[in-house]
Amino acid sequence: MKYLVWISRIIVGVLFIISGLIKLNDPMGFSFKLEEYFSPGVLDLPFLTPLALSISIFVVIVEVILGVLLLVGFKPKFTVWSLLLMIVFFTFLTFYSAYFNKVTDCGCFGDAIKLTPWESFTKDVILLAFILILFFGRKYITPLFSPKTNWIVGGVALLACILFANHVLAHLPSVDFRPYKIGANIQEGMSVPEDAPKPIYEYAWRFKVNGEDQIYITEGDYPSVDGEFIDVETTEVQAGYEPPIHDFTIEQEGQDYAGELLEEDKLVMVIAYDMAKSDLDAFEGVDEVTAKAKQNGYKVIGMSASSSDMANQIIDTYGLDFEFYFTDETTLKTIVRSNPAILVLSKGTIQQKVHYNDFDELTF
Repeated sequence: MKYLVWISRIIVGVLFIISGLIKLNDPMGFSFKLEEYFSPGVLDLPFLTPLALSISIFVVIVEVILGVLLLVGFKPKFTVWSLLLMIVFFTFLTFYSAYFNKVTDCGCFGDAIKLTPWESFTKDVILLAFILILFFGRKYITPLFSPKTNWIVGGVALLACILFANHVLAHLPSVDFRPYKIGANIQEGMSVPEDAPKPIYEYAWRFKVNGEDQIYITEGDYPSVDGEFIDVETTEVQAGYEPPIHDFTIEQEGQDYAGELLEEDKLVMVIAYDMAKSDLDAFEGVDEVTAKAKQNGYKVIGMSASSSDMANQIIDTYGLDFEFYFTDETTLKTIVRSNPAILVLSKGTIQQKVHYNDFDELTF
């Protein structure tokens, strides 16, 4: 039991720290995932939606701190009980998502590692087993350092997490795991290789043969059956290749201009996924930056999921000299974790991407 506890202690502690740090690198992204869980179609807890970011920061910091406390062996009873309660909750959540197919990605490891709902649930069950070993063998969890040193380690870890969270929220994630990171080409991200795996479907054909319903399974071919066709059910048994970027459009009046705009040598995108939630004072900086960009030969466009009336109001209020196009809100949230933000592109390749607090770092 002693050795099992040590193995479990290392595995659980390291995984909690890694998982927590990945999400702490992008707490805004994790808050978007929590908003999915709080939506009416999932847990139906809309009153928690405004608190999603605060809950996100709290949860990921607790996750990291519990991992640290477990590794150093500080307050084992409190630590193990907290880990058990947390993993039981997450196991329920991932099972609910997988069984009812509510949230297709749990966000356990942010955008760094994508897991299907059932993979997430399996991961949590395995972690639950390790944590149960820790729970029943917690007397073997001995501290690595003196109580004073353990307090210092825990305090330093907590302070470091708070400072790091504040930094990435005031700027952008330190490590960008998304397909829109600097250096990525959007057109290439949307392309599908010729040898990419195709989806495989199974067709269940129902016929009435001699007065009885019979089912015939094929992978697409119409079965040769001497009977009356009733209906057919289609099931995807193997997913095909999905490009990293598959939902990117730049629309205006129902027409997609992404193809031609991404061919621009000098393109500046002002992104504000929801203008009602934007830091409106930042649009004064947008006006200055975009004016400078246009002087240097850049084409400037805005991208938002807000209504054209809202966009025109922002344009008039802040004297912006460019038009806004429509892009899906989820896509814009994926592109950049700032509202508003600015991207600089050359023929579809992202050269610069900045938070509204860092407009002065842009170079044209």
